[in-house]
Amino acid sequence: MTRLSILRSPAQAGRRTGALESFAAASREKMKEDTKQNYSPAANESYRQAMNTAVRILTNRDHSAFELNRKLQQRGYAAKIIDAVIAQCEDFGYIDDRRTARIYIQQLKCRCFGRRYIRLALKKKRLSDPAIERIFLQDYPQDDEYEYADRLLKKKMKTFARETDPQKRSDKIYRFLYSRGFSPAVIRDLVNQSNS
Repeated sequence: MTRLSILRSPAQAGRRTGALESFAAASREKMKEDTKQNYSPAANESYRQAMNTAVRILTNRDHSAFELNRKLQQRGYAAKIIDAVIAQCEDFGYIDDRRTARIYIQQLKCRCFGRRYIRLALKKKRLSDPAIERIFLQDYPQDDEYEYADRLLKKKMKTFARETDPQKRSDKIYRFLYSRGFSPAVIRDLVNQSNS
């Protein structure tokens, strides 16, 4: 079972596979049109190889346009060809930064990361425009952060219970939750609750 089939229903995962096959056929059709314009045979072959590479990369998981650009650059494709491939992928809907951000937020939420950590991770992937910020606020409201921090703390409480000094235990809890990206206010509430 792939990561995509975990996040999507089997029907959606099947549609994605079928859609990628139609994407490959449509990209071959697009190459024929581009050849008629002004691409040389060498550029056409390079475009086809870059498109095949992009399709292979996108079958594993969703990528942002920035990530796909970087991976194609690492494989040595020209900037002009990369831009054409990314534009084609966006036209077919295989690169959608909003969808990628929504899936990534859900993955990190399930692993009990805080809002600060997720926001930094989105910026690292260059997923930080206002539309994605709205998705972030919608998918991970402030109230949820307390719930996820509490869940994580309960899971790790045996580890923290070994510490006999209450101040050291509080410090360890604070550092642990802060490293997972939770806000100081949420952490203080949970530390005070665990000490009482």
